[in-house]
Amino acid sequence: MYETLTFEISDHIAHVVFNRPRLRNAMNVTSWRELGEVFNRISEMPEARVAVLSSTGPHFSAGIDLKSLGSLLDASGEIDEGRRREALMRIILELQDTVSALEKCRVPVLAAVQGGCIGGGVDIISASDMRYCTEDAYFVIKETEIGMTADLGTLQRLPHLIPAGAMRELAFTGRDMAANEAREIGLVNQVYVDHESMLAGVMEIAHQIAAHSPLAQRGVKEMLNFARDHSVADGLNYIAVWNAAMIEGSEMMEAMAARRGKRAATFNDLLERIDIDPKPKAAAE
Repeated sequence: MYETLTFEISDHIAHVVFNRPRLRNAMNVTSWRELGEVFNRISEMPEARVAVLSSTGPHFSAGIDLKSLGSLLDASGEIDEGRRREALMRIILELQDTVSALEKCRVPVLAAVQGGCIGGGVDIISASDMRYCTEDAYFVIKETEIGMTADLGTLQRLPHLIPAGAMRELAFTGRDMAANEAREIGLVNQVYVDHESMLAGVMEIAHQIAAHSPLAQRGVKEMLNFARDHSVADGLNYIAVWNAAMIEGSEMMEAMAARRGKRAATFNDLLERIDIDPKPKAAAE
């Protein structure tokens, strides 16, 4: 179904895997389109309760494919400069929407990084909820080195994840940040010896998340993202309204009963999107 990634779901865990290892999982036009599509799809899957994003080969992602970038920047025909630039702005906004699909996905997204996480790769993990990596992982805001300003979310999201001084140094210098430093400053939650142990560890965390109420998890993600961009007072008001509307007493009772009985709790899946048919059905004769 997908050219540049693989996707499967099992035990309520949606697993997306970048699959262009020979090209260091560089992101071409197809990669960006498919990444947005798969996370929008996961967000609408009732059985999905958590998502894991990992990769194949020695590197997580080399960022945007430079050949793809060149084709986007090249203009063809007799087009005036203003219209060319307006078209480029729309392309940037579309790519931003792709990255934002991870942040807007209604389930938590866990990123598992090995090797290089470069440029657009940093944009992508910055939009994830949690990040994990291997000992050989390194992170680079590469855009600075190629004469541009990162524009897909790194400069907007990363300052909320790591200290300001570290953020500015990485952005201005374009230097590599190794796994141990990423752990020290809080970019990643855990560093694993190798890819195999990382995936095993991340999947264990994903199973813990999937065992909880998906409605409660939905609320957690909504509140955390809202709190990042709003005042404490706004956040407190929102959670009051949210819980008054969304809290499900039967699930709280089930969770407590499961703890007392030392068993796994059972929760209903979230619902699919309810589509409203824009065409009214013909009246019965």
